[in-house]
Amino acid sequence: MHATLVALGGRSAWKGPFFVNFPRLREAMDKNIPIKTQARACTILPNFVGCRFLVHNGKEYLPVSITQDMVGHKLGEFAQTRKRFKYKSTKNR
Repeated sequence: MHATLVALGGRSAWKGPFFVNFPRLREAMDKNIPIKTQARACTILPNFVGCRFLVHNGKEYLPVSITQDMVGHKLGEFAQTRKRFKYKSTKNR
């Protein structure tokens, strides 16, 4: 994991991962309440596993459920900011 951070020009190793202090994380996990956040750059920590987040994509909040495979990634990686392009069908078809 460390090699990918260096290759991508990520954060300095001595600073450690960037994360946001979510004050009611334990309460949200116990009651299964999603945490609304705009911190897309926040690194997913192991204690976030099992928690639900509503991550802002610039227009709306998208639901993200944290699993073990997501640890070390950023919250913003799982909330797409662009819609898929679709051709509009014409009236004749």
